[in-house]
Parts: sequence; structure tokens; C-alpha cells
Amino acid sequence: MRKLQDILYGVKMLSIEGTNSQMTDHLTFDSRDAKESSVFFAIVGTVSNGHDYISQVIEAGCKTIVVSETVETINGVTIIRVEDTNEALAIVAHNFYGEPSKALKLIGITGTNGKTTIATLLYQLFSNLEFQTGLISTVVNKICDREIQSTHTTPDPIQLNALLREMVDEGCSHCFMEVSSHAIHQSRIKGLHFSGGVFTNITHDHLDYHKTFKEYIHVKKAFFDQLPNSAFALTNNDDKNGMVMLQNTAARKLTYAMRSMADYKVKVLENQFSGLVLSFNHTEIWTKLIGDFNAYNLLAVYAVAQELGLEETETLTIVSQLESVDGRFQFMQSSSGITAIVDYAHTPDALYNVLNTIEKIRTRNETVFTIVGCGGDRDKTKRPEMAAIACDLSDKVILTSDNPRSEDPNTIIDDMMEGVDGVSFKKTLSIVDREQAIKTAVTMAEKNDIILIAGKGHEKYQDIKGVKHDFDDLETITELFKKLNK
Repeated sequence: MRKLQDILYGVKMLSIEGTNSQMTDHLTFDSRDAKESSVFFAIVGTVSNGHDYISQVIEAGCKTIVVSETVETINGVTIIRVEDTNEALAIVAHNFYGEPSKALKLIGITGTNGKTTIATLLYQLFSNLEFQTGLISTVVNKICDREIQSTHTTPDPIQLNALLREMVDEGCSHCFMEVSSHAIHQSRIKGLHFSGGVFTNITHDHLDYHKTFKEYIHVKKAFFDQLPNSAFALTNNDDKNGMVMLQNTAARKLTYAMRSMADYKVKVLENQFSGLVLSFNHTEIWTKLIGDFNAYNLLAVYAVAQELGLEETETLTIVSQLESVDGRFQFMQSSSGITAIVDYAHTPDALYNVLNTIEKIRTRNETVFTIVGCGGDRDKTKRPEMAAIACDLSDKVILTSDNPRSEDPNTIIDDMMEGVDGVSFKKTLSIVDREQAIKTAVTMAEKNDIILIAGKGHEKYQDIKGVKHDFDDLETITELFKKLNK
């Protein structure tokens, strides 16, 4: 149980009606979850407004409500008015769970691409060096060896602080966490104490939510603006907006790069399907990971490890042993010599990076097939751009479904087709059924050909009309290859 006045510390309150001395053991922003001992936060969301459910919360017996709109006085109910209930929720959640982020080395990774890989590789690295380590990512959350299902890239503030509290209670010293632009904009990370932040890159994505690219950049930058002077801020100096992130941060400024001057440098010496040979600040290592984009990811991992005080030789030894992340450039070969690659690439930049990696490795005596779609109810501007990239860097393209959600998948494919020029039209197919699209590519492919299945990566479902149907790209291609091998 916590005293209300204690967990309100740091909240910007405009007014308070009623007492703040009561005890509470529960925080919620879901009216269906409210009870007598709850503090209910009336969140103004994109779909619903929590203020519309206050009467329902009162009926459930709730005695403490945090609002951002003016509401009527209610006898026996404490009403706390704040400027922003999202921000208030995050700060209160951090206080409620005993400020767990202050007991950890919490590192946040943000950017359009690479967040999951960097966070997961850092988790692997520190775990392999026998640190008790936590992970908060798109794919899975982990407390030491224990896995917890992930539903969002960055959880809501209550779930997030509860996770961090469990990590501290189980002896974790470090936590590596993806920080999404939605989480920054919705103040989910407000009140957390970060020991460091990493910026990977920024390209067009989530413009269905942020509306403009300028706003998207501004939101990412806000994460670094909030870092304390005790933290470090590490940015990709090869990204044209990399230094923008550091303009107003109080944190110690650091850079990493492959093509420009930086505090941490990497050079790709060899790039094959068998792995990469890299030079980190003139020290060579071999790694199982593939592609320039993974060279950047590994460099960020190395830089963070150094800033957190790890010994360089030991760090590089473990870096060379790190495994690829689920759904990130996972590849396999059939007995007939066809190579399939499953990757989460769902933005134009990510798709370009994966196809450009294939372009550098291929011999040009093979055909490259790309199977790709775009998500429904998401940024429509990237649809023709992704199709154009697929056509430019592939010999055959199959446009298909990728979580159409409430939209007609045919309409999504029509939007993508706007990026297919007259020259590429003949090499482009449209097959709405994703499984059939993969089967078609396997049927058409011959020895040494390469099939890229892009967009879903680790996901094990197709979201159609609000229903998640079981579907796994890796499982599908594995089963098809087994049939080829018979």
C-alpha cells in the first residue's frame, strides 16, 4: 500500500479536491479495472476519452481520480487535475513501484530501425558476461532467463515500471529497452532514470500517427532532451539527423559511424552469408551477423558496452559470438540450393538495407525474389516507396498482405502498385494470400536463387479485420523447403 501524497511527488498538479492522505494499492487507466483502492487516470486517447467513464469508475467504488479536464465535484472522491494525465500516470507509476529505474543501469534505444537488434544483442552480451540483465523489446521482455510476452514495443507506464521493479527484485543490474516514438509522445517513459540513450537512424515511418516527418524527428529528439547529465547520449553520426538528437541534451555526447568521423568507428572488411569480418577501432573480429546495417548495430552495442565500463577485449570476444535476433535476416537453404531470408523490414529504409545487403553478397547468377506487403491502418505514404525499392533491387517482386487490419488488402496492394513503373510492371505479381505468395516464389525459384520474405519477421500472426490469425513466415518457408527436400 502507498500513501497518495507520496506517489504524487513530482506531478504537476493544477488543483486537488479532497484528501491526499488515503492509501492505495492499485493504479489503472482502464475503467473496467477500477476498484475502491484504485487511483484512476482519465487518459485522453486516440479512440476514447477516459473522462467519459468517470461515472462508471465511481460506481465501482473508486475514490481517487486524476483528470486533465474540468469535472464536477463528487462527495467522498478525491479529484486531482493535472495538465497531462499521461505524464502524471508515468510519474506516479514510477513512484508507486519505488523508482526502480534508479536501481538499474537503464539504457534506452530509439530510432526507426535497429532498436530490437541492438537491445537484444546488448542483453545477450551482458548475460553472457554473467550480469543479471533485463530486456524490454518488440519481440519479448526478459527478466534474467525468464521470458514475458511482449505486446508493445514499449509497455504502458504501469506495466513498464512493474517490469523494472521485478528486475530489481530479482537482482538485475542492467536493462536494455526499446523506446518507441509512440512511447515518447505519450509520456510512457516520463520519470524514468536512464543511464544512457542510443539513436540508430530515422526514416519515414509512423506518419499515420505523427503526421509529419518533422514532428517524428522532434519526438525522437525529446528522449535525448530528457536525459540527465549523468547519462551518455550515443548517436549515429552517419544519419543526417543524428546530431540533431544531441542539440539540447544535458548528457555526455558520443557518436558512432562507418562513413564519417566519430568516437566509435567500424569498417566492413568482408560481408558474406556466412557472416561479417569487421574492424572496430582497428581491432578485427568475425561475427555471425550479416550486412552493413548489422555492422552499425554491433558498433552501437560495442560503444554502449565500453561506456558501461566493460573491458574491450572481453567485449569483442563476446560480440563475435552473438546470435541474430528472431526475424532479423534469418536465412535458410533448401537441399536444392534455394536461399530464403525472413526479415522484419517494414519501412522503406529497412527494406533497402536488407536488399542492398543481398545485392552486395549475390553473384548475379541467381534470381532475387522479394515478397513484401504493407500494414493496414498505418502510414500510407511508404507503400509506393517500398514497392519501388523492391522493384529496383529485385529480379521478381510479389506484392502481398501484411497485417491488413481493417483495410481491404487489395486496396493496400493498389497503393503499392503506384510505385511500380512501366519497366518493372512485368516482373511484379500481386497475390493477396501471403502463404500462396510464398509458395509461388518457391515454385518459381531455382538452384542458387534467393527469396526475401519481408515485413513480418518474428510475428506469428496476420491481423485481419480485428482477428489475429496464426501465421509465421519462417514456419511457412521451413515447411515448404521440407517438401522440396523429400
